[in-house]
Amino acid sequence: MGIWPGTPHPLGATWDGWGTNFALFSEVADAVELCLFDGNGTESRVNLREVDAFVWHGYVPGVSPGQHYGYRVYGPWDPVEGQVCNPHKLLLDPYAKAVHGTVSYDDALFGYRRGFSALRPSTTDSAPHTVRSVVIDPAFDWGDDRPPQVAYPDSVIYEAHVRSLTRTHPGIPPELQGTYAGLAHPAMTGYLQDLGVTAVELMPVHQFVSEHILVSRDLTNYWGYNTIGYFAPHNGYSAAPDDGGQVDEFKTMVKTLHAAGVEVLIDVVYNHTAETSEMGPTLCFLVPRAQRGVAV
Repeated sequence: MGIWPGTPHPLGATWDGWGTNFALFSEVADAVELCLFDGNGTESRVNLREVDAFVWHGYVPGVSPGQHYGYRVYGPWDPVEGQVCNPHKLLLDPYAKAVHGTVSYDDALFGYRRGFSALRPSTTDSAPHTVRSVVIDPAFDWGDDRPPQVAYPDSVIYEAHVRSLTRTHPGIPPELQGTYAGLAHPAMTGYLQDLGVTAVELMPVHQFVSEHILVSRDLTNYWGYNTIGYFAPHNGYSAAPDDGGQVDEFKTMVKTLHAAGVEVLIDVVYNHTAETSEMGPTLCFLVPRAQRGVAV
């Protein structure tokens, strides 16, 4: 597959109508592979040879929205020093705008050899068990959309969970319950207007993953405070989660709520990620005890 130099900015995957530019920051990497997946899940790897200010980048002609991708990062393995590069682990793009799939916990997800020593790297491929980044089309018709910009002293803020708020509402079609589209349904916008609500504060809607300890107990992180993709709407709240459909659905929800006079506030957690600790799964970025060094 051909690759052009591309540009180091913006970070993430940027489609321009003809191809896609990929840019990934890594201060410790010795080499980075862009991994592209076809509809059958077959992986093709492309070396990113261009590096500017620790940003590895390349432009791939013909790659379009809906393309699933990830990264493999080669570099030092020295957990004591906080350096944990392991190319056997497929990494999510930290700047991905959409995420496909879910994490299925397996020993392959962990960068170290579980049951042996955290200082010995695992050589089992994690790709079959982890999520993938998705290239999106950023175009969206916002029309004359404007946030209501109600002054805080005059605001009536309704804190809500996307799934809980809409999951059993009798006026929302079953296929839309628990989704962004359900929150944008007239039955819900009318309900908010009747209450006099001027803003909804949504509990985490960024892509998140339930912790391993919860999944092992048949539980989930229902509230979403375990983010892995800060720029991607959580695909589990979408009625159309495949190939990045959750992005347009989320934007439509915001546009519809604005039109109803309701602002949208986002609850974000930045003090930890879904990797939980240096002993957690290697998914995207891993900050060890010393807080020095990352997986990507």
